[in-house]
Amino acid sequence: MSNLPSQPAPARLAIVGGGPAGLFAAEIARAAGLQVDLFDAMGSVGRKFLIAGKGGLNLTHSEARPAFDARYRERQHPVAGWLDGFDAAALRAWAAARGVETFVGSSGRVFPVDLKAAPLLRGWVRSLRDAGVRFHVHHRWTGWAPDGHLRFETPAGVVLHAADASVLALGGASWPELGSDGAWVPVLAADGVDVAPLAPANCGFDVDWSAHLRERHAGAPLKPVVLHWHDAHGVAHALQGECVLTATGIEGSAVYAAAADLRDLIARDGVATLTLDLAPGRDLDRLQEALLRPRGRRSIGEHVRRATGLDAVKSALLFEVLPREAFDDASRLAATIKRLPLRLQAPRPVAEAISSAGGVRLEALDTRLMLRSRPGTFVAGEMLDWEAPTGGYLLTACYASARVAALGAIDWLAARA
Repeated sequence: MSNLPSQPAPARLAIVGGGPAGLFAAEIARAAGLQVDLFDAMGSVGRKFLIAGKGGLNLTHSEARPAFDARYRERQHPVAGWLDGFDAAALRAWAAARGVETFVGSSGRVFPVDLKAAPLLRGWVRSLRDAGVRFHVHHRWTGWAPDGHLRFETPAGVVLHAADASVLALGGASWPELGSDGAWVPVLAADGVDVAPLAPANCGFDVDWSAHLRERHAGAPLKPVVLHWHDAHGVAHALQGECVLTATGIEGSAVYAAAADLRDLIARDGVATLTLDLAPGRDLDRLQEALLRPRGRRSIGEHVRRATGLDAVKSALLFEVLPREAFDDASRLAATIKRLPLRLQAPRPVAEAISSAGGVRLEALDTRLMLRSRPGTFVAGEMLDWEAPTGGYLLTACYASARVAALGAIDWLAARA
């Protein structure tokens, strides 16, 4: 009979949420020897990760810091601290260690060579299972029991789970059908946690189109165009890119890049104005000269298209914003082509957005991303109050914050051992 002292059981960490932040926190915690249980409300993990990668998984971005950090707007300084521990290069190295090589696209975005998310996710989940992470699907977190146990709704009824610490990585409120539905907001708010309201980010906007434009041109691309707008501080911005007319308004990559500023303006003023240069590369004077040429027997619309090179969609926008008599004024018409105003009435609902802004305010957390009001509970990923444009910045910060939260949990548990 051995007289050797028994080894203490490893500390128990519960991770709630099976997106990239939750999975990465699980990986780090399990490597440190913690007992890790990961819970997800859906029937499988990483669903939004998979959908986001259907057109090519944009893993991160090659932009150099500190310009990379500035993409996180008002939260760039705390996010920069997370990135100091795990940045874009580290994320690419992490993928390479799992057999997924990456390349930099023409826009600076970083993709897996095969462009797919599924092989990376499958291998990742398999390695976590092999390492001993225990997965619990169809477990919807609903808060804490009076004794501090985590409470879950499952097909078999309410389940309580005891853990020594937990990492919450439940995502925001975009793509609710994939699990990120923001249902955790009232749970944390009722517990006294300061949560900024979730709002759409990287989203489209409503415009009061005429029935004709909706019926004839919904779904049509606008390219190339230059977007011009002012932020809430009155600073002018411009961006060349592409967007799409929709039945309700306008969306697309260029619009998403301006979305945070436009959303904030609408929240403050009730409306925002976005102007489009429909003819990038053609100066105002030359447009005016072309429009002054006799149109002969051509219709006004045909004359505008031939003189300016605008396609049918861009021409339709001119008819949308100008009265008929304005087409006889070459100066006004040319000026509108270079600065066509769109009155944005509202951002599209957060459920339609690519991502969400708002979340647990960083002031409610310490530097380890632990809730000040509930020691032992850490928060990571899109649950946190930060936002970023598309292009790999979102995913990079999710990984980086997950690392901070996981290491914070490890240190906190070690100090209590």
